[in-house]
Amino acid sequence: MIDSDIRTDTSPAFPAAVSSTAPQDAFRPVLLNPADADGAAALAALLESGAVREVHDRIDDQLEELARCTRPGLPPQERSMAAAITEILAGAPRNRYGTWVWYPWSARLVHVLPAEEFRLVRTDRNRDKITRVQQQALLGRRIGVLGLSVGNSAALTCAMEGVGGSFRLADFDRLGLSNLNRLRAGVHDLGVEKTVLCARQMYEIDPYLDIEIHRSGVTEETIEAFFGTAPGTGLNLLVEECDTLWAKFAAREHARARRVPVLMDANDRGLLDVERFDEEPDRPLFHGRADGLTAHDVRGLDPAGSLDVLLRIVDESRLSPAMTDALGRIGRTLSSWPQLASGVALGGALVTDTARRILLGAPVPSGRYYVDLEALVAAERAAPAGAMS
Repeated sequence: MIDSDIRTDTSPAFPAAVSSTAPQDAFRPVLLNPADADGAAALAALLESGAVREVHDRIDDQLEELARCTRPGLPPQERSMAAAITEILAGAPRNRYGTWVWYPWSARLVHVLPAEEFRLVRTDRNRDKITRVQQQALLGRRIGVLGLSVGNSAALTCAMEGVGGSFRLADFDRLGLSNLNRLRAGVHDLGVEKTVLCARQMYEIDPYLDIEIHRSGVTEETIEAFFGTAPGTGLNLLVEECDTLWAKFAAREHARARRVPVLMDANDRGLLDVERFDEEPDRPLFHGRADGLTAHDVRGLDPAGSLDVLLRIVDESRLSPAMTDALGRIGRTLSSWPQLASGVALGGALVTDTARRILLGAPVPSGRYYVDLEALVAAERAAPAGAMS
């Protein structure tokens, strides 16, 4: 199921509609423009409705940061800052400047800068590792994330860094207690759909994002919609982190047909997989390690056959000792393969850094790359010269 909640509603009846919906299903905030008559009326009605648990208004702090970002040489005197803020406001009262963001799942109402100014300040410390021109270009890109355990880290890191302004998130699962060893969430989130959880987290970083969720993951019936069917709605990059073998193959087949690059973090030995189908539309899936198999071929495989294909794809000979040992015990003494928060966080960083460079046109060739921390941060330090044993 695809879900794209109403983005904005500026009618005065809006607060009653919000309080009557199930907040556990909500994932998209509502943006209210207080400078607009309908937006101001909706905001007033919302505040009077009793639905708001917390009003968070730090617009003065944000205005100061905006003044310093746009005027880096601004003198430290209080009078200079006040004059700069007055210029920014251009006569608008503070409470009617910017956007009021309503988060129905937490019942918070938050006052933020207008979209352009908000993003300028939020990404100011990215400069000039990412220039403002590059940051603007990245906001015009759409990223698909398939699988939201490891993929959650990648999606959140992309959102934090400003890599992508539009996202499609797909997963059929809900957050379970055993996910909390690697997903940034709390016990109050147990049972929440992973797509909903991830979208909420991203919107709490940047309420101006455009996020579409696919609550049932991808199937033969929905995968076309996930990649985008209307002109101008296609993905610019896919992050594939799902467990289902069919989905891994089908996603790459569709990506190759549409010339969409694919990134996958394997969460073992820091393995990052890069497939540049945008530059190599005839490239074999999984760097040829799938021996020509298709999504149709793998759909009917039994567990043993699926594991055999998966081991070929990831190159069993290069798995970590712990993962190699675990594979033989899954279903007997282990419920699933092991994953650690540190590895997932590293994967989010690797995916985001590589996605940024690909989307900005930097040369990133297809291949398999390892950032193995156990090898890079050696377990044993060589004895210093002249030391006694």
